[in-house]
Amino acid sequence: MDLNTILTQLDTENDENIEMLLLQYNRENSHTFTFDQNEVDLRSELCQGLLRVLGRPVRPLCQSTCLETLRILSRDKRALGPVATREGMLVLARLAQLRGGEGEEGGDGDGCAFPQAEPQTEEEERVVVEALKCLCNVVFNSVAAQQVGAEVQLAQGLCSRLQTARAGRHEMGHEVGLFSLRLLFLLSALRPDVRGGLCRELHAVRLLTEVLERTLEVRWVGPYEAAPPDSLGQAIPAEDNERAMEALKALFNLTLSDTGDQDSEPQLRLITAIMRHLLMLRTQTEEKTEEAHSHAINLLSNLPVSCLEVLMDVPVQGGQEEYGGRNMDAVQVLLDFMEKRIDKGANYREGLTPVLSLLTEGSRHHRDIRRYIKTQVLPPLKDVNIRPEIGTTIRNKLVRLMTHVDMGVKQSAAEFLFVLCKESVDSLLKYTGYGNAAGLLVARGLLAGGRGETQYSDDEDSDTEEYRSARPFINPITGHVEEPGPNPMEEMTEEQKEYEAQKLVNMFDKLSRQQLIRPMGVRRDGTLAPLEEALRAPAEDSCNSDSD
Repeated sequence: MDLNTILTQLDTENDENIEMLLLQYNRENSHTFTFDQNEVDLRSELCQGLLRVLGRPVRPLCQSTCLETLRILSRDKRALGPVATREGMLVLARLAQLRGGEGEEGGDGDGCAFPQAEPQTEEEERVVVEALKCLCNVVFNSVAAQQVGAEVQLAQGLCSRLQTARAGRHEMGHEVGLFSLRLLFLLSALRPDVRGGLCRELHAVRLLTEVLERTLEVRWVGPYEAAPPDSLGQAIPAEDNERAMEALKALFNLTLSDTGDQDSEPQLRLITAIMRHLLMLRTQTEEKTEEAHSHAINLLSNLPVSCLEVLMDVPVQGGQEEYGGRNMDAVQVLLDFMEKRIDKGANYREGLTPVLSLLTEGSRHHRDIRRYIKTQVLPPLKDVNIRPEIGTTIRNKLVRLMTHVDMGVKQSAAEFLFVLCKESVDSLLKYTGYGNAAGLLVARGLLAGGRGETQYSDDEDSDTEEYRSARPFINPITGHVEEPGPNPMEEMTEEQKEYEAQKLVNMFDKLSRQQLIRPMGVRRDGTLAPLEEALRAPAEDSCNSDSD
C-alpha cells in the first residue's frame, strides 16, 4: 500500500475511503516490525494525519481502524514525533477513556481531564483497547512520550479506572483491564517519579492487591489465610492469568522502594498471603504456571523478609511437627521451581538467581525454613565415594553451580549452601569439598575456617555412621574418598627425586619473576595475601608479644 495514497485521502473527510485504505494497510502490515528507513518522514506524516482524523467526530469503527494503523506505526521509534506530544497523547488518552490531568473531573479547559465513562458497546470497547495498545507502544518506545504521560497524569487515570472497577460501578472487559494494567506497569517501570506518586498519593499498591484478589478469586478464611481452591485440578483461566501477571509486574515495580502507606506492613503481609495462594495454583499450561510462579518469586524478593512467615502460617494436617507445625507446602513449591530452573541449564542469572536469593534470605532469617530446606538439599551424608558435584541430586546440581562461569550465579549458589550450613566453614566443606567452596571462602575472608557473621540456632547437625567411618579417608579438596593411585616416585632414586624437585622450584621461580603467577598465603584472619606478607605476619606477632 502506497503511503502517499493514504495521506491524500486523510484530509478529504471521506471516512469510508479512509477506512477502506487503512484496513488494507493494516492487513498488509499486521506482522511488520521492521520498516523502510527511507519512508520515515512519510510515516511521521501519516501519524500526524491519523491524529487529525481522530480529533474530529468520526464513527467508532473508523476510530478503531485509525488506532490500529497508529499502533502498527508506533512500532517504529523514528516516526513517533507527532504522537509523543501533549496533543497527541491527549487524543489517545481521551479515546482510551482515562480520567486524569490537572483539573477536576469536569476539566479545566486545558484538555487534561478525560471522560470517566466506560465503553458501552463492543465497538466502543474496541476503540478503548486500541487506544490503550497505542499508549503502551508509544510510552515504551519514546522518552518524550513518557515525560508527557507523567505531565498529563495518565497514572491517575489508570488508578481511577481500577477504583471504578473495585467499587463495582463498571465491569472492565478483559482487554481493557489487561492493557490498563500493562500501561501502569510501563509507567511505573520507566518513570521513578510516577512510581513514587503511585505509591504515596494514589495508593496503587492497595489497588493492585485488590485486583489480584478479585482476579485469583481469593477467599479469606483467617488473617492472611486464603481458602484452598474449590478444585485442586482446576486451573486459572487464561484471561485471568494474563491480568494477574500484569498486576504482579506493576506491583514488583512499586515495591522496589517504600510503598508510602502508614500501614504498609499489614499490606505487604497480605500480598505475601496472596503470593502463597498463587504458588499453590496452576494455570492452563506448565509453561504459564512457571511464569506465574516466577513473577510471584520476584515480588516476594522485594518484601521484608519478616513477611515470609506468612508462607508457613497455614494449618497443616500433621507430619510437620519437627518444623514447629509450620506448613511447608509453599516452600516446597519454591524448591521445585529452583530445581526446574537449574535443569533448564540456561539463563541462570535472570531465571535462577531470584529464587536462590529468596530461599537464602528465608533460610537466614527463619529457622524452620532453613531446617526444612536443609533436609531436602543437604540430607545427612552417606555415600562419600563420589565427588559432590557428580550426580543428579539437588545438592550435586548446586555444587556444580559453585564453579559456574557467571560470577553472580556462582555466588548465589555458594551463599545458599553456606546459609544452609549455618555459615560454618567446616560444615560447608563437608558437603562441597574445599575446591568448590574456595571462591566463597576467599570472598568472605574465611580461608582459615570459622563462621560467618549471622547468628543461628543451636539445633543439632549429626553425622551418619557411614560418614563418620569414612571421614579419615576423605580428600578435603575434592570432598570424597579417592581410590589410591600409583605413586610415580616409588621407583625413582633419591637423585631423581631431588632433580625433579629442583626442576619444579625453578619453574615456579621463573613464573613468579615474570609475574605470570604470584604465590599467595593465608593470613590469620582468613584472607589471602602475597606469600611473603603472609609469612611475615606471624613473625611480627611473635615480636610484639609480651612473652619471655
